Amino acid sequence: MKLRAIICLAVAAALPASPGWAQLGGGLPIDPLGTVGRVGDTVRDVAAPALAPLAEVVGDVRQLARERAQRLARFVSDNDRRVEWDELRQPAVRGEALLLDPDPAALELARRQGFTVIEQGTLEALDVGYARLAVPSGIPLARAIETLRKALPGREITADQLHFPSGSTGSAADGAAPSGALPRGGTVGVIDGGIAGSRRLISQRSFAAGSKPSDHASAIASLLTGAGTAKIYGADVYGNDPAGGNALAIAKAIGWMLGQGVPVVSISLVGPSNPLLARAVAAAQTRGMIIVAAIGNDGAAAPPAYPASYPGVIAVTGIDGAGRVLIEAGRAGHLDYAAPGADMSALVPGQGRVTLRGTSYAAPLAASRIAARRAASGSTAAALKAADAEALKPSRRTGRGVLCNICRSGL
Repeated sequence: MKLRAIICLAVAAALPASPGWAQLGGGLPIDPLGTVGRVGDTVRDVAAPALAPLAEVVGDVRQLARERAQRLARFVSDNDRRVEWDELRQPAVRGEALLLDPDPAALELARRQGFTVIEQGTLEALDVGYARLAVPSGIPLARAIETLRKALPGREITADQLHFPSGSTGSAADGAAPSGALPRGGTVGVIDGGIAGSRRLISQRSFAAGSKPSDHASAIASLLTGAGTAKIYGADVYGNDPAGGNALAIAKAIGWMLGQGVPVVSISLVGPSNPLLARAVAAAQTRGMIIVAAIGNDGAAAPPAYPASYPGVIAVTGIDGAGRVLIEAGRAGHLDYAAPGADMSALVPGQGRVTLRGTSYAAPLAASRIAARRAASGSTAAALKAADAEALKPSRRTGRGVLCNICRSGL
């Protein structure tokens, strides 16, 4: 039997036998930016980048990568008033460039090239300076960035690229969640959409236009509660903006959480490498923050996912109820842990209990265990060492092992 046929059969065996896909209505609970595309507003609601669903699950890893490119192209086309391609052909905020560590001389040179300053500031608690620049009217973003780089050689200049969620909610699940005793404690910050209905939510702040509750973020908060996390902080980086999830919003959210004293942050979003976000991540890490991120669901042939691939970020993949790594799981520059990412459910306001699938949901579960260890030890190094000791079945596909499999009993 050919390899592609074997992989497709494996997908069919691993997923629910449903021919369709509808908003929380009984389809295949797969990542919206991985195997089957995005489903209406089930993940981050209307404000999220709305990617159309595909007709069927595609098992071949090369096909997953091709489908990813097609979905991104449709997304940019459907949101061309707010989004365009950058020079690396990545979706980015239309008509805006980011200049790191701006000074008066650099800003003056930029103005001479036709750029204007929209916003200038320093990321909260991170000491990373930036300027948002409007590109000259009528100039494509890709060309504008190349022009600015030639005018300012050696300076860090980038588009404000978008990041997408790496998991989806599916159909309502029957019956109540199983109960079980779990270790309690720890604080986790969630950078995603708006969180609704969480009794553990301590504080929430929007970094996008028009904060709005998100099923994706609310499901993550539900998982954290079930896994025993004591306190949750939320940062909405999407709001109502089709260009939400941009690098600047995520970087600002990291700075805010650091200022709030949040020790562990979970990010279930994926996108390309971005210099400003990389600087924000590194600055937060030097100040003791642990950042946990999902590796995405575009298959092993997809580009490495960020922020999971930044140095020092805890990169997490997902496993199903049988302990198998999700076939649609993406990749990162490194892999630290696996955690449950399928065959489980969460409570979402207005939807009830819904099924979940995707590395989006593995990342917060891993973060919950690290946060509990961090609360117990008071030390980042001790927390990570304890997590390593707790992890089960290390391998090339699970990193240092599986965390939080016991969490299934409380979800």
